[in-house]
Amino acid sequence: MRSFVSAIALFFLLATPAYAFHCPADIAQIDAALPNAELSEEEQAMVIELRNQGEDMHNAGQHQEAVDTLAQAKEILGIE
Repeated sequence: MRSFVSAIALFFLLATPAYAFHCPADIAQIDAALPNAELSEEEQAMVIELRNQGEDMHNAGQHQEAVDTLAQAKEILGIE
């Protein structure tokens, strides 16, 4: 049981830095797609807000939350 718990802890310890590198790539995709996106003003404002929140979360070390928030912005933009 102890080794199982250690393995899970190690997984999360190693996964967190991976999310840290994921955030800048997502932000870059959003920034590249936003100028040409056909969005309503409301959708555009929402994408910008989500993008900025995601960047702030990334900078605060909240990488999973940042990835989730940036995914919402990418969904509105139609980015896979």
